[in-house]
Amino acid sequence: MIFKTIERFGLHEQVIFFQDSSVHLKGIIAIHSTRLGPSLGGCRMWPYLSEEAALEDVLKLSRGMTYKAAIAGLSLGGGKSVIIGDPKEKTPEMFRAFARFVQSLNGHYITAEDVGTTIEDMRTIREETNFVVGLPHEMGGSGDPSPFTARSTLLGIKAAVQHKMKINSLKGLRVAIQGMGNVGYHLAEYLLQEKCELIICDILARKVKAFQNKNPNVKIVEPDAIYDAPCDIFSPCALGGVIHTKTLNRLKCSIIAGGANNQLDSLETEDQIKEKGILYMPDFVINAGGLINVFVETAGSYSEDITLKKIDHIYDVLIEIFEQSERENKNLTDTAIAIANSKIYNKSHQHTTRKMWIG
Repeated sequence: MIFKTIERFGLHEQVIFFQDSSVHLKGIIAIHSTRLGPSLGGCRMWPYLSEEAALEDVLKLSRGMTYKAAIAGLSLGGGKSVIIGDPKEKTPEMFRAFARFVQSLNGHYITAEDVGTTIEDMRTIREETNFVVGLPHEMGGSGDPSPFTARSTLLGIKAAVQHKMKINSLKGLRVAIQGMGNVGYHLAEYLLQEKCELIICDILARKVKAFQNKNPNVKIVEPDAIYDAPCDIFSPCALGGVIHTKTLNRLKCSIIAGGANNQLDSLETEDQIKEKGILYMPDFVINAGGLINVFVETAGSYSEDITLKKIDHIYDVLIEIFEQSERENKNLTDTAIAIANSKIYNKSHQHTTRKMWIG
């Protein structure tokens, strides 16, 4: 069963299961590819309903990191780790034990912050391994990657609006943001600066209330109601798999562009999105800002200016994707994967995109 699941999600180089019962640690590290460089991807902590669900998540996420790094032009491979558990119950001892597992991989995998983990957790991990990024500024790190993920997502939204609506301003456009975690929060702030109208939701009511208290004109809806909200842009910024047949049929938008990973339940869903006349922006392209930020940190001397220049290049990458997808009459995701595969492997692989993606 485990091997069949791994085969279903692509040709991973390594999948490592780890456990330390003394600190209640149980998790998985997935290394999808190191062809372009060491695999890098955050450590997610989440109370998965099953070990199978955790395995599927880490396999999808690590695979996505490979394509994210390649299309952003980074000398990195794709990896990811998940710790199975409630983030409310995490301890420093748990992360020190996790760090020792990371250290045992001798640099083939570099970890970072993700859902359920924080910069402080990265500080703790650094006590046991050098193979961690997203460290606090005072430690020479790049700090919280969320604003940079939000920045690249904003660029993706701007490119989508220009391509779909033929306008160069976001002023007056209505954006529905699903999830007000770190990325969603920063994206909402950026969009307000662009004079957008916002509809927001989160499973934690205190998050949306806190944001509304600072920005009274923002509209709050219940988490499930976000799919029914009339808007120009639907922006998933929570967990993955939120766009499928049932939710797609409820959407009232022209563009889907968000910071979450693996927003579609399958690539076939993008065919349905296209049939509905909605433009879907490949998540692993437009949310690459956070990865770019920590990549710059791996050079040993972090520079925010370099980070921002690399993030701004995403807009040019998106223009290339638009143009190639129209020439070849392909979905944007298929086109983005083809471009990534041409960098990871060689030109002869670029026509097997969907097979390369789903394994």
